[in-house]
Amino acid sequence: MVSEGNTTSMVEARTAKLPSLTFLGLALGSMVASAALVMSGRKQLGNFVGQWAPSILIMGLYNKLAKELVVPQPSY
Repeated sequence: MVSEGNTTSMVEARTAKLPSLTFLGLALGSMVASAALVMSGRKQLGNFVGQWAPSILIMGLYNKLAKELVVPQPSY
């Protein structure tokens, strides 16, 4: 996009190479790690790690939308 900065374009170019399944796997991994931490008695750390899952899923959703919604460039 023309209106976005270099940093945003660079991040989107790199994350567009990641398959969407990557984000799902990371989110599931954080949930498993959270459950393991809670069961081992580290409840506070387990809750912290468990809160990563929604953020990772939102990043995956953004990645998916950025890949599929290509805004046409204006022709001047």
